[in-house]
Amino acid sequence: MKPITTQDYTIYFNNEGYKQVNEHLKTINYSKVFILCDTNTNIDCVPFFLANIDADVAYDILEIDPGEESKNLDICLGLWEALSEYGADRKSVIINIGGGVVTDLGGFVASTFKRGIDFINIPTSLLAMVDASIGGKTGIDLGHLKNQIGVINTPELIVVDTAFLATLPQLEMRSGLAEMLKHGLIFDESYWNKIQDLSQSTIEDLDELIYESIIIKKNIVAQDPTEQGLRKTLNYGHTLGHAIESYFMENDNKERLLHGEAVAIGIILANFLSVKYCGFSEEKNTAIKGIIKAIYGHVDILETDYSSIIELLKYDKKNENGNVNFVLLKAIGKPKIDCIVSNEAIIEAFEFYKL
Repeated sequence: MKPITTQDYTIYFNNEGYKQVNEHLKTINYSKVFILCDTNTNIDCVPFFLANIDADVAYDILEIDPGEESKNLDICLGLWEALSEYGADRKSVIINIGGGVVTDLGGFVASTFKRGIDFINIPTSLLAMVDASIGGKTGIDLGHLKNQIGVINTPELIVVDTAFLATLPQLEMRSGLAEMLKHGLIFDESYWNKIQDLSQSTIEDLDELIYESIIIKKNIVAQDPTEQGLRKTLNYGHTLGHAIESYFMENDNKERLLHGEAVAIGIILANFLSVKYCGFSEEKNTAIKGIIKAIYGHVDILETDYSSIIELLKYDKKNENGNVNFVLLKAIGKPKIDCIVSNEAIIEAFEFYKL
């Protein structure tokens, strides 16, 4: 697959990516090379990465626990202290090998250590390949509130090697698929039609769909890198999706949802609101709900949960002047940003999800 070039960096694929990492490390001649991973990717992915890197590159490994719980300030403090203890300076680089938690966290740690050092992203999950590692968003959670602290800062390069997908549990693959579904709904109906059913897809088909999804995100980010307008459309399904994810994370009596599972619910809710506020097709709304529920199943969200989830909306990053701003759809591929909806309509959306 051909590299995808953005204004600030290039995304390379499979074997070509390792050639470019080797060339980059030789050219820059970093004082120190650090690899950030979690305990899973340290076992499943780091050895494969290192086997493709020139042997004379010295490195230190920084390992964190897997999962969203590691995306916090305490972990950042530990990593900053480790970088200092290992002698990192402004000519050091961090190579982030992992899913969205690792690329988000690693990018933020690199962007803030000594006012910024270089980082390279090697996404190993489907979600990170098509979304989290692309576009320069880095950050951490504030307690259970998603992505409240962070900066927009781009990596030196990204390597997408779809061989890493073989290491993923099916649930993680399903989680990443939600972002691809989102890309189709906000940008391109033909792409949406292609990814509704991947059961008959070959590995080559999946590679092409991942490539196309990255192109969609890259094109949106290129037009609005700091999220003043068009880039907000990438938050489709995330306003309520993030609130649901946070609510389930902070409640011990709820089973924690993966990011994509929560976003899938958020898409169904956003589509219902799109019918109500933007004239989105009721027929397509019902069809999309059926497709998403066939993939993700049903999650019990009780009437007693509604008010707490709605309360969490006030922390959404898109909010302005006290208003909660939704991304909705006028049609597939025609999103509308900065939509204000009533709490009553949100409750109706939850009831629609239950059906």
